[in-house]
Amino acid sequence: MSAVDTTVQPPLRANRLLSFVVIVTAIALIAVTPFLPNYYVRVANGLLIYILLGIGLNIVIGYAGLLDLGFVAFYAVGAYTYALLASPQLGLHLPFLLIVVIAAGVGALTGIVLGLPVLKLRGDYLAVVTLGFGEIIRIVLNNLDWLTGGPKGIARLDKASIAGIELARPTEIYCLLIVVVLAVAFLVWRMEKSILGKAWAAIREDQDAARGIGIDTTNAKLAAFATSATIGSIAGVIFAASQRFVSPDSFALQESVLIVLMIVIGGIGNILGIVIGAAILILLPEVLREFAEWRILFLGLLMIVLIIVRPAGIVPRAFGPEKLIRGLLGK
Repeated sequence: MSAVDTTVQPPLRANRLLSFVVIVTAIALIAVTPFLPNYYVRVANGLLIYILLGIGLNIVIGYAGLLDLGFVAFYAVGAYTYALLASPQLGLHLPFLLIVVIAAGVGALTGIVLGLPVLKLRGDYLAVVTLGFGEIIRIVLNNLDWLTGGPKGIARLDKASIAGIELARPTEIYCLLIVVVLAVAFLVWRMEKSILGKAWAAIREDQDAARGIGIDTTNAKLAAFATSATIGSIAGVIFAASQRFVSPDSFALQESVLIVLMIVIGGIGNILGIVIGAAILILLPEVLREFAEWRILFLGLLMIVLIIVRPAGIVPRAFGPEKLIRGLLGK
């Protein structure tokens, strides 16, 4: 019995210590950030928006195993929904929460519209079609001057407010983002553990086998696209509300590629990995801002090294929120 104790207890203590350090550090960073200068709060806001986008795209790529390179289109749909419904552009000034609900519905519908034509596509073919979809949305926004303002975009957007509380300053947007990111992360994590999440995992491993055991792969894929698009649209609404200006330049192809890289580098199918990947790709360029001529080179070299050394991502799929909680409880 003593031999068993000596081999099992040290790893348990190490897991508990790691879980404790991670959770305490996260809580400390969340609590301290609102008291920092506005520059740092704005950077944190950008990081949280990308984490939200990463969580959304991870449903399609990480859970269902479908390579989507046009995810930025849903981000644009949410942003322009807010811009059109909360600005002088159409003369509408709807409440923020109502616009969030409308944008979520429009995003889900757009996700289904994208999902229907690509249900039978896999791998590179799916990536090319979704990439084209993202570019089509951007070009439409760029050319539809009478509605979207074209390349000039839409300015003078309304300030967001909830129950009479205005959300305009960086710290106020930060508090909103913290609540939304935590809520979405929890819901997505629960979805991963649900029957639908198991269906996505089966599709990711082998679509034909999943269909053979009775899984409705069509509905499961559409659910993945719709859920992912909904989260992307909500992120777009918050982005537009925080910037109070939108233009097609914010939704270029490189944005989709950046979100995919966050997931790949951090850890595919892992919410904690998305946080790490976003922190590296969003915060590192800010840290290297003084080396403007070299920072992209440094970032590229770092990505190459990480992908070679950790091909499955920095955080393995097995080390998710559930593992973190169990480690803290000593289980």
